[in-house]
Amino acid sequence: MEKKNIVVLTGAGISAESGIPTFRDANGLWEGHDVMAVASIEGWNKNPVLVQEFYNLRRKAALAAQPNAAHVALRQLESAYQVTIITQNVDLLHERAGSTKIIHLHGRLDQSKSSLDDRLVYPIEGDEIKMGELCEKGSQLRPNIVWFGEAVPEIERAMLHVAEADILIIIGTSLQVYPAAGLREFAPSHCRSFLIDKQIPNSTALGRVKCFEQAATVAVPNLVTQLLQEALDKG
Repeated sequence: MEKKNIVVLTGAGISAESGIPTFRDANGLWEGHDVMAVASIEGWNKNPVLVQEFYNLRRKAALAAQPNAAHVALRQLESAYQVTIITQNVDLLHERAGSTKIIHLHGRLDQSKSSLDDRLVYPIEGDEIKMGELCEKGSQLRPNIVWFGEAVPEIERAMLHVAEADILIIIGTSLQVYPAAGLREFAPSHCRSFLIDKQIPNSTALGRVKCFEQAATVAVPNLVTQLLQEALDKG
């Protein structure tokens, strides 16, 4: 029997349980910084040294973090389903947990790119990008992160995957940040949808989504066990 398609959309909530800070509940501040000062193209243009140092620290924190039970459970789904993870997170915790098909909507902390040409992307050796490190065209290297005010180049590919989903699982995201928040609108009518988050906003029009207002490390393993059993029963 052909495997069903599961598409998983993950946000900061799943990584928070591995100790990676989120700015979602910090009144617009991220570790003492205004979010727009460290996570926008305007912030970079105004103070690239500050932004570079901020992401060097984020990179160190991500490298020190470990995948949690939710990341590991998602990997286990691949034994019975075609699984695509679309993540808003810039850490590599899904990869490190063993998931094999991941779309990074907002970039990756382990990569740098040219501040002149978005097509020039490089792996980072170590945990820092230094001021004075240049791309082949002579411009300063910056984090390969999609900042506020920039296009999301992977969004169309993500839409195509959601449009083919039999099951959509949304984990650890407030569904407030666009364009990622609009992805679920592309799910087909037959798609079963689940939302897992510690705080599910009442304002979100959830329709036929089954909600679990729990930590990802609790709800994701339980849901994965259920879905694997379903596949076994139908197999």
